Amino acid sequence: MPVHDKKEQKIAVILFNLGGPDNLKAVKPFLFNLFYDPAIIALKNPFRWLVAKILAAKKVPTAKEIYKKLGGKSPLLEQTMEQAVALENKLNEDAENSFKCFISMRYWHPFSYETAMDVKKFNPDKIILLPLYPQYSITTTGSSFIDWIKNIQKILPDVPYYAVRDYPEEEGFIEAHFEMIKAAIDQLDHPEEYRILYSAHGLPEKIIEAGDPYCDQIEQTCAAIQKKLGHPDHVICFQSRVGPLKWTEPYTDDEILRAGKDGKSIIIIPIAFVSEHSETLVELDIEYRELAIEAKVKDYIRIGAICCHPLYITALAKLTKNIMI
Repeated sequence: MPVHDKKEQKIAVILFNLGGPDNLKAVKPFLFNLFYDPAIIALKNPFRWLVAKILAAKKVPTAKEIYKKLGGKSPLLEQTMEQAVALENKLNEDAENSFKCFISMRYWHPFSYETAMDVKKFNPDKIILLPLYPQYSITTTGSSFIDWIKNIQKILPDVPYYAVRDYPEEEGFIEAHFEMIKAAIDQLDHPEEYRILYSAHGLPEKIIEAGDPYCDQIEQTCAAIQKKLGHPDHVICFQSRVGPLKWTEPYTDDEILRAGKDGKSIIIIPIAFVSEHSETLVELDIEYRELAIEAKVKDYIRIGAICCHPLYITALAKLTKNIMI
């Protein structure tokens, strides 16, 4: 019997990320969208709408000052676009299928419904949902998936989709971090004088207590890196807390102060961020560096986000293809 070639399929890959304001006027609506997310503030309307309006207005002045330091906008979309191009190129290397990558942001353009309309024009046979959050939380991946599925049911109701939920220990993701940290350590005369701070975005403790796996997965990521790295002096800590609620501890700023008291230098790693944005370029690079100087920390080295590291892109391609098997 004749052998028929397998029909090439068109696969849409949706990269999920937080999003960020593209100009200073967008800061307030961006913040409102963030606080209005029921995964962030679990109140029923009209109370959630009212609280989101109040919090957004309160945070605007500080947030605008942060984005002014970044040239008046978030760099996140441009960096995510670079990751999308790199991944699309990787996926289409000797591929049996045709892959096209799209970006869906949670709190600013392109929103999920805008992206879904573009995906509809592509007319895919399958859709892969791929978060740029390696560790799962309902506040990030979960919220993005809920929002996407709500819109896809209206715009693309008949296209099957597959979701990559998380990848805290994916080989290429871990190896990319290891390579960047090891390269920095190899430049040091006395690496034993440095304490590694694996800094992740914090969450209110009540979210973790409700069963969110985020902190456990942060620990999995750091344990996998440490297994390869073997640096004895290290700690997991959490940054970017806001408001009066108790957040996951220890806090990164407290760990910087403790390193100063212990006479330690610091290597700090954004372990939950795969792109550079305000939490890395301002909080880690400016605010925490200034705190380290005040705390008499001898040296403060910040490892970059893995962004388009070839090993990370390869890991994303592997995750994308494996989810369809």
